[in-house]
Amino acid sequence: MSEQVPQVAPPKSRKGVWIVAAVVALAVAVGVFFAVRGGDDAAAGMTKVKLGVVGASDPYWKTFKEEAAKEDIDVEVIDFADYAQPNPSVSEGEIDINQFQHIIYLADYNVKNDDDLYPIGSTAIYPLGLYSQKVDSVEAIKDGDTVVVPDDDTNQARALLLLQSAGLISLKDGGSPFSTLNDVEESSRVKVQAIKADLTPTSLPDVAAAVINNDFVEKAGLTFSDALVTDDASDPSAQPYVNIFAVRAEDKDNETYLKLVEIFQNSQPVIDGLQEVSGDTAEVVKLSGDELAGTLEDVQSKIREQ
Repeated sequence: MSEQVPQVAPPKSRKGVWIVAAVVALAVAVGVFFAVRGGDDAAAGMTKVKLGVVGASDPYWKTFKEEAAKEDIDVEVIDFADYAQPNPSVSEGEIDINQFQHIIYLADYNVKNDDDLYPIGSTAIYPLGLYSQKVDSVEAIKDGDTVVVPDDDTNQARALLLLQSAGLISLKDGGSPFSTLNDVEESSRVKVQAIKADLTPTSLPDVAAAVINNDFVEKAGLTFSDALVTDDASDPSAQPYVNIFAVRAEDKDNETYLKLVEIFQNSQPVIDGLQEVSGDTAEVVKLSGDELAGTLEDVQSKIREQ
């Protein structure tokens, strides 16, 4: 004998139908409300950080975001077209932290802008290279040819020291991290012109050679092995050129930002991606903010003396 299914009596009036419908609608609304709240609560568990870089298209930044997410940090990578923008953006609170510059660049920025941005950890140091589309050796560069260098003070000085080590120019008093075009001796083999760092690759068809920052090498269709000559990134005197994470001084002990440094320095997938982008030229450096602060202050003092 089959089991009888209980019959539900129909409502005695249309009013009953509306009551049932209202109860169902209310139940659905409550369910949706708590589902959305649950999503918000899940998102709230992630600490959001805006990180400014120059070259966000480098694949290792995606890897870095993924590694940070494992530590409940939601990193939004903000891309800047050139070096002049990320530091003011940190100072003005538009972003939380940046990673694009070396210590000398930060020191120069702080002194010139009466700012106090602070390095909380290092990433790597990259050798700076001289590139050409016209010659395949430094020796092939002719006397009187024009060579281009970046126009920002710190990278310009480093580029000039590279040209001097390659025998293309001589600098007054042997040169320093603060040398400028005015320090290039008239007896130098080549003429030196300074232009914006991101334009140095596009100058190659018109000049004998150009010193190009690592950020722009591959974007110009070049490879790091194309460099005619590079400086020595492993030299202890090169520490001022170590790249860093920088924040506002009041944020130097922020645990989330310090965790980002730790992730960058110790995550093998990030390091592997960094090496791939740099053509295995990067020297990974693991220094804390305390270790970097002394170098920053020393460089800032020297800049003030200039």
